[in-house]
Amino acid sequence: MNEYREHDPVGSHPGPAGHEPEDWDTSYDSEFYDTSRAEPAWVGAGEGGTPLQVRRQREAARKRRRRRSIAVFLLIAVLVLGGAVYLVQSFLDGRRPAPIPDYTGTGESDIVVRVQQGDAGSDIAASLVESDVIKSTAAFMTAAHGRDDLGAIQPGYYKVRTQIPAAMAVDMLTSPETRVGSFIIPEGRKLHTSVSVGGDHTTDGIYALVARASCVELNGEETCLTEDALRDAAATADLAQLGVPEWARAEVSQAEDPERRIEGLIRAGRWDVDPDATPVEILSELISRSAQAYERTGIIEASEAVGVTPYEMLTIASLLEHEALPDDFSKVARVILNRIDAGMQLEFDSTVNYALDSIEIATTDDARAARTPWNTYAMTGLPQTPISSPSIEALQAVESPEDGDWRFFVTIDFEGTTVFAETFDEHLENVQVAIRNGVLASGR
Repeated sequence: MNEYREHDPVGSHPGPAGHEPEDWDTSYDSEFYDTSRAEPAWVGAGEGGTPLQVRRQREAARKRRRRRSIAVFLLIAVLVLGGAVYLVQSFLDGRRPAPIPDYTGTGESDIVVRVQQGDAGSDIAASLVESDVIKSTAAFMTAAHGRDDLGAIQPGYYKVRTQIPAAMAVDMLTSPETRVGSFIIPEGRKLHTSVSVGGDHTTDGIYALVARASCVELNGEETCLTEDALRDAAATADLAQLGVPEWARAEVSQAEDPERRIEGLIRAGRWDVDPDATPVEILSELISRSAQAYERTGIIEASEAVGVTPYEMLTIASLLEHEALPDDFSKVARVILNRIDAGMQLEFDSTVNYALDSIEIATTDDARAARTPWNTYAMTGLPQTPISSPSIEALQAVESPEDGDWRFFVTIDFEGTTVFAETFDEHLENVQVAIRNGVLASGR
């Protein structure tokens, strides 16, 4: 009886030509055949079995290889397609950035913000983000793109609202109606308000200008500083707190009228004040920034060359604002210096008017005879303080006075024509011309 044994070749010769024994698939032994009974072996078949079995085995192997090839191809195709989708999505994401953070609506509450000197658009945006006016700098820069009026935004204070769209913030900063705390101090303006003789004209003083500029309405409630509060701060605050420069403190501290001791320390020009600041804070900024402007002209160095103190240069410059037109500043400055050197009284009507409640070009005998800290008819030398806010041009004229021996001058017509003289007799002749032209006529 023949016995079937797995992997037991019938013969020792090789299988069919072209096939090596390791290529033969012998898995059929247990899968397809009943091993419980013997089967006659085919001589010469080797381990592959019958020819039919060998063909079946080869066909099965080819199918398995095709299936593996198709699976590999499909896997590669899926990977390539997935990569392409990823690249396309990445490209599209780059073209479609996430939305820029921005507020909507009309805002929450009123607020005052400041634009500093030299601020660029990005600086303004950063400040607005910090104050919770806008949500992001990117939103502001996007809203401002192409806006020509953005470059016209001036340093100063602006009333805006918190949590507003960036486009609305740009509109508010470029609108003149939202600017607050801005005012102008004209050349020759005094601290106190003055009234012309007859009462038909009132000239607001610096205290009044600052008080009005401080007014702002936030969330339906208006707040303003008062002139009294400003005068009290000027009279009682420490000079260092007020920003008075060291080169002026000794002379300022000797002023007889505390409310007028800071006269002349605030320069003429355009100003911006913080409506939310205290009187001392506002005066300190005005005075300290004025001192910086004065110092940039070289006032300290020039005072040594001219022979007066820096504070006295301010006083002379304040006189020029009332006694001469800009074209004559340097010549009138020389007249003042010549008279001081000669020990002569200046005899300026502007120094008489300074302490009066009502003023005019001509003054009365009684007013000229009254002794005050400023009346140069009743004293020699300069007034105790400046009599107004000088311009930078007036100060520069004092720093570089024109050469000459003039000791007298007078304005002879209402066009401002001023003539100069070296002798008193010549000056009297010029005064008569002024009288005939009505310049020195009094309305009192």
